[in-house]
Amino acid sequence: MALSLDATQLDRYSRHIIMDEVGPEGQKKLLDAEVVVLGAGGLGAPVIQYLAAAGVGTLGIVDDDVVERSNLQRQIIHADADVGVPKVDSARNYVEDLNPDVDVEPYETRLDTDNARDILSQYDVVVDCADNFRARYIVNDVAQLEEIPVVHGAIYKFEGQATTLTPEGPCYRCLFPEAPEPGTVPDCAATGVLGVLPGTVGCIQATEAVKLVLGVGETLEGRLLFYDAMDMTFETVEYAKNPDCPVCGDSEIQSIEGIDYGGTCRINAD
Repeated sequence: MALSLDATQLDRYSRHIIMDEVGPEGQKKLLDAEVVVLGAGGLGAPVIQYLAAAGVGTLGIVDDDVVERSNLQRQIIHADADVGVPKVDSARNYVEDLNPDVDVEPYETRLDTDNARDILSQYDVVVDCADNFRARYIVNDVAQLEEIPVVHGAIYKFEGQATTLTPEGPCYRCLFPEAPEPGTVPDCAATGVLGVLPGTVGCIQATEAVKLVLGVGETLEGRLLFYDAMDMTFETVEYAKNPDCPVCGDSEIQSIEGIDYGGTCRINAD
């Protein structure tokens, strides 16, 4: 295997290279990896920061929003000077300053049914930092069809959760068959969020993504990790594959065409 790490890379990634679990071969895997991050906000910011620092060679970033001053309390890759700038551009500038080894592919768009398959199918790993259920179900369904692992995260006030969805394991619909009714779950603009919370959950997501690329350790496949910052506790709940799941079960879908991702995003059985 031709590793072809130059002197600068050997220095930059030296703390990886001296680890038996990573080494120069593992670092080359990271440099060759293509990971897409859905969202450059609270969760996406630490994910982008740490994946770029780790040397993930290609980072796709999907976000259609611009930086607002209220973002800066938690979205650590953006600065006051970036207010009004598209988040994908601010994120790209941050990554370019941090690590020139990383190529950023910005997608200034909202992930939806008409573009999800084209975007996600180009990548080895998807990191789901979406802030809405519609996007989460679209990501899950497309990733299952394309056989791409997804690292999911979500936050609320003082609480966070994370899990990893693989083509072989249970999917997001096995865990949550449908979304809550619209309007029943308030967002952080209405309820607030502890500024450091997404840093903790985002770092867990970045860790899972790196492990998937390296092929080391046990991921959160089939386990939902709950984090409560108020009590400083972690709890893990196991969940299993549902044989009747319309996406990964015995009668799995072949396409997302015709699925209604409005409301509860439910797929009705035929």
